[in-house]
Amino acid sequence: MTKPAGIKLWGRNNSSNVMKVIWLLGEIGLPYERVDVGGPFGGTATPEYRAMNPLGVVPSLEEDGFTLFESNAILRYLCNAHAPASSLYPVAPRARAVVDAWLDFQQTALNRPQSVVFQGLVRTAPEKRDNAAIAAAATETSAIWAILDGRLASRPFLAGADFTLADIAFGVHVHRWFNMAVPNRPEAPHLHAWYQRLLARPTYKAHCAGPVT
Repeated sequence: MTKPAGIKLWGRNNSSNVMKVIWLLGEIGLPYERVDVGGPFGGTATPEYRAMNPLGVVPSLEEDGFTLFESNAILRYLCNAHAPASSLYPVAPRARAVVDAWLDFQQTALNRPQSVVFQGLVRTAPEKRDNAAIAAAATETSAIWAILDGRLASRPFLAGADFTLADIAFGVHVHRWFNMAVPNRPEAPHLHAWYQRLLARPTYKAHCAGPVT
Protein backbone atom coordinates (compact mmCIF):
# COMPACT_ATOMS: atom_id res chain seq x y z
CA MET A 1 0.00 0.00 0.00
CA THR A 2 1.29 3.45 -0.82
CA LYS A 3 1.47 6.27 1.71
CA PRO A 4 -1.77 8.04 2.63
CA ALA A 5 -2.57 11.29 0.85
CA GLY A 6 -5.96 12.31 2.14
CA ILE A 7 -7.88 9.21 1.05
CA LYS A 8 -8.93 6.72 3.69
CA LEU A 9 -10.73 3.51 2.73
CA TRP A 10 -12.65 1.76 5.48
CA GLY A 11 -13.14 -1.99 5.03
CA ARG A 12 -11.45 -5.38 5.21
CA ASN A 13 -9.55 -6.49 2.13
CA ASN A 14 -11.49 -9.74 1.60
CA SER A 15 -14.76 -7.89 0.96
CA SER A 16 -15.66 -7.89 -2.74
CA ASN A 17 -16.97 -4.34 -2.49
CA VAL A 18 -13.77 -3.14 -0.85
CA MET A 19 -11.74 -4.96 -3.51
CA LYS A 20 -13.44 -2.90 -6.22
CA VAL A 21 -12.19 0.32 -4.67
CA ILE A 22 -8.69 -1.02 -4.00
CA TRP A 23 -8.50 -2.11 -7.63
CA LEU A 24 -9.55 1.29 -8.97
CA LEU A 25 -7.16 3.13 -6.65
CA GLY A 26 -4.37 0.99 -8.08
CA GLU A 27 -5.45 1.56 -11.67
CA ILE A 28 -5.37 5.34 -11.31
CA GLY A 29 -2.34 5.38 -9.01
CA LEU A 30 -3.91 7.08 -6.01
CA PRO A 31 -2.23 6.69 -2.61
CA TYR A 32 -4.55 5.82 0.26
CA GLU A 33 -4.78 4.44 3.77
CA ARG A 34 -7.00 1.43 4.44
CA VAL A 35 -8.56 0.71 7.84
CA ASP A 36 -9.73 -2.82 8.71
CA VAL A 37 -13.38 -2.74 9.73
CA GLY A 38 -16.26 -5.15 9.22
CA GLY A 39 -16.46 -8.92 9.62
CA PRO A 40 -14.09 -10.17 12.33
CA PHE A 41 -12.69 -6.66 12.82
CA GLY A 42 -16.02 -5.13 13.87
CA GLY A 43 -16.16 -1.37 14.16
CA THR A 44 -19.09 -0.77 11.82
CA ALA A 45 -21.75 -0.36 14.49
CA THR A 46 -20.26 2.69 16.16
CA PRO A 47 -22.03 6.04 15.84
CA GLU A 48 -18.95 7.45 14.12
CA TYR A 49 -18.94 4.76 11.43
CA ARG A 50 -22.72 4.87 10.97
CA ALA A 51 -22.41 8.60 10.33
CA MET A 52 -20.35 7.67 7.26
CA ASN A 53 -22.31 4.58 6.28
CA PRO A 54 -25.84 4.32 7.67
CA LEU A 55 -26.16 0.57 7.05
CA GLY A 56 -22.89 -0.17 8.81
CA VAL A 57 -21.39 -2.11 5.90
CA VAL A 58 -18.15 -1.70 3.93
CA PRO A 59 -16.64 0.11 2.18
CA SER A 60 -16.71 3.73 3.18
CA LEU A 61 -14.47 6.39 1.71
CA GLU A 62 -13.18 9.43 3.55
CA GLU A 63 -11.30 12.28 1.90
CA ASP A 64 -10.58 15.64 3.50
CA GLY A 65 -13.77 15.60 5.57
CA PHE A 66 -15.94 14.22 2.75
CA THR A 67 -17.41 10.74 3.23
CA LEU A 68 -19.16 8.39 0.83
CA PHE A 69 -20.67 4.92 0.95
CA GLU A 70 -21.81 2.38 -1.71
CA SER A 71 -18.95 0.84 -3.66
CA ASN A 72 -20.10 1.74 -7.16
CA ALA A 73 -20.78 5.33 -6.11
CA ILE A 74 -17.25 5.44 -4.71
CA LEU A 75 -15.87 4.20 -8.04
CA ARG A 76 -17.70 6.96 -9.91
CA TYR A 77 -16.58 9.61 -7.45
CA LEU A 78 -12.92 8.64 -7.60
CA CYS A 79 -12.93 8.80 -11.39
CA ASN A 80 -14.79 12.10 -11.46
CA ALA A 81 -12.56 13.66 -8.81
CA HIS A 82 -9.16 12.22 -9.69
CA ALA A 83 -9.25 10.83 -13.25
CA PRO A 84 -11.91 12.86 -15.10
CA ALA A 85 -10.41 12.22 -18.54
CA SER A 86 -9.89 8.49 -18.01
CA SER A 87 -11.55 5.93 -20.26
CA LEU A 88 -12.39 4.05 -17.06
CA TYR A 89 -15.50 6.26 -16.79
CA PRO A 90 -15.93 7.88 -20.19
CA VAL A 91 -17.10 11.46 -20.51
CA ALA A 92 -19.28 10.99 -23.60
CA PRO A 93 -22.89 10.65 -22.38
CA ARG A 94 -23.78 7.45 -24.24
CA ALA A 95 -20.51 5.71 -23.43
CA ARG A 96 -20.88 6.68 -19.78
CA ALA A 97 -24.50 5.50 -19.74
CA VAL A 98 -23.40 2.06 -20.94
CA VAL A 99 -20.91 1.82 -18.07
CA ASP A 100 -23.56 3.00 -15.61
CA ALA A 101 -26.01 0.38 -16.87
CA TRP A 102 -23.53 -2.42 -16.21
CA LEU A 103 -22.65 -1.00 -12.80
CA ASP A 104 -26.32 -1.05 -11.87
CA PHE A 105 -26.79 -4.52 -13.37
CA GLN A 106 -24.01 -5.87 -11.19
CA GLN A 107 -25.71 -4.58 -8.06
CA THR A 108 -29.29 -5.48 -8.94
CA ALA A 109 -28.88 -8.77 -10.80
CA LEU A 110 -25.67 -10.48 -9.68
CA ASN A 111 -25.15 -9.53 -6.05
CA ARG A 112 -28.01 -11.41 -4.41
CA PRO A 113 -27.74 -14.85 -6.04
CA GLN A 114 -23.94 -14.98 -6.10
CA SER A 115 -23.87 -13.92 -2.45
CA VAL A 116 -26.01 -16.95 -1.60
CA VAL A 117 -23.56 -19.19 -3.44
CA PHE A 118 -20.51 -17.55 -1.88
CA GLN A 119 -21.84 -17.52 1.68
CA GLY A 120 -23.04 -21.11 1.32
CA LEU A 121 -19.91 -22.62 -0.22
CA VAL A 122 -17.19 -20.51 1.36
CA ARG A 123 -18.39 -19.16 4.68
CA THR A 124 -20.69 -21.95 5.86
CA ALA A 125 -19.49 -25.27 7.22
CA PRO A 126 -20.48 -28.21 4.97
CA GLU A 127 -22.76 -29.76 7.57
CA LYS A 128 -24.69 -26.50 7.92
CA ARG A 129 -25.19 -25.71 4.23
CA ASP A 130 -28.57 -25.42 2.57
CA ASN A 131 -27.57 -27.28 -0.57
CA ALA A 132 -30.90 -26.77 -2.28
CA ALA A 133 -30.67 -23.00 -1.81
CA ILE A 134 -27.08 -23.01 -3.04
CA ALA A 135 -28.01 -25.00 -6.15
CA ALA A 136 -30.94 -22.72 -6.95
CA ALA A 137 -28.79 -19.61 -6.50
CA ALA A 138 -26.04 -21.14 -8.64
CA THR A 139 -28.53 -21.68 -11.46
CA GLU A 140 -29.67 -18.07 -11.21
CA THR A 141 -26.10 -16.80 -11.06
CA SER A 142 -25.12 -18.92 -14.06
CA ALA A 143 -27.80 -17.18 -16.09
CA ILE A 144 -26.33 -13.77 -15.24
CA TRP A 145 -22.83 -14.87 -16.18
CA ALA A 146 -24.22 -16.31 -19.42
CA ILE A 147 -25.43 -12.82 -20.33
CA LEU A 148 -21.90 -11.50 -19.86
CA ASP A 149 -20.44 -14.44 -21.76
CA GLY A 150 -22.63 -13.57 -24.72
CA ARG A 151 -21.72 -9.91 -24.58
CA LEU A 152 -18.01 -10.65 -24.36
CA ALA A 153 -18.18 -12.78 -27.49
CA SER A 154 -17.92 -9.61 -29.59
CA ARG A 155 -15.82 -7.24 -27.47
CA PRO A 156 -12.81 -7.50 -25.13
CA PHE A 157 -14.45 -5.65 -22.24
CA LEU A 158 -18.00 -5.18 -21.04
CA ALA A 159 -18.48 -1.65 -22.34
CA GLY A 160 -16.56 -2.21 -25.57
CA ALA A 161 -12.92 -1.83 -26.57
CA ASP A 162 -11.79 -0.17 -23.32
CA PHE A 163 -11.44 -1.44 -19.78
CA THR A 164 -13.91 0.49 -17.59
CA LEU A 165 -15.54 0.59 -14.17
CA ALA A 166 -18.00 -2.00 -15.46
CA ASP A 167 -15.18 -4.55 -15.65
CA ILE A 168 -14.07 -3.67 -12.12
CA ALA A 169 -17.57 -4.13 -10.71
CA PHE A 170 -17.95 -7.62 -12.19
CA GLY A 171 -14.30 -8.62 -12.14
CA VAL A 172 -14.07 -9.07 -8.39
CA HIS A 173 -16.98 -11.49 -8.58
CA VAL A 174 -15.86 -13.52 -11.60
CA HIS A 175 -12.72 -14.59 -9.73
CA ARG A 176 -14.91 -16.01 -7.00
CA TRP A 177 -17.22 -17.63 -9.54
CA PHE A 178 -14.38 -19.53 -11.21
CA ASN A 179 -12.70 -20.46 -7.92
CA MET A 180 -15.61 -21.83 -5.92
CA ALA A 181 -16.86 -25.42 -6.13
CA VAL A 182 -20.03 -24.31 -7.91
CA PRO A 183 -22.37 -27.22 -8.68
CA ASN A 184 -22.98 -27.70 -12.41
CA ARG A 185 -21.18 -24.50 -13.40
CA PRO A 186 -21.62 -24.19 -17.19
CA GLU A 187 -18.84 -23.50 -19.64
CA ALA A 188 -18.44 -19.81 -20.47
CA PRO A 189 -15.47 -19.46 -22.83
CA HIS A 190 -15.78 -15.75 -23.51
CA LEU A 191 -16.21 -14.99 -19.82
CA HIS A 192 -13.15 -17.08 -19.05
CA ALA A 193 -11.08 -15.29 -21.71
CA TRP A 194 -12.12 -11.95 -20.19
CA TYR A 195 -11.10 -13.22 -16.76
CA GLN A 196 -7.67 -14.04 -18.16
CA ARG A 197 -7.38 -10.49 -19.51
CA LEU A 198 -8.21 -9.15 -16.06
CA LEU A 199 -5.53 -11.33 -14.48
CA ALA A 200 -2.97 -9.53 -16.65
CA ARG A 201 -3.71 -6.32 -14.72
CA PRO A 202 -1.28 -6.13 -11.74
CA THR A 203 -3.64 -4.60 -9.17
CA TYR A 204 -6.37 -7.13 -9.94
CA LYS A 205 -3.99 -10.06 -9.63
CA ALA A 206 -2.49 -8.72 -6.41
CA HIS A 207 -5.64 -7.65 -4.57
CA CYS A 208 -8.68 -9.34 -6.13
CA ALA A 209 -7.51 -12.74 -7.34
CA GLY A 210 -6.21 -14.33 -4.19
CA PRO A 211 -7.68 -17.14 -2.10
CA VAL A 212 -11.47 -17.03 -1.92
CA THR A 213 -12.31 -16.47 1.74
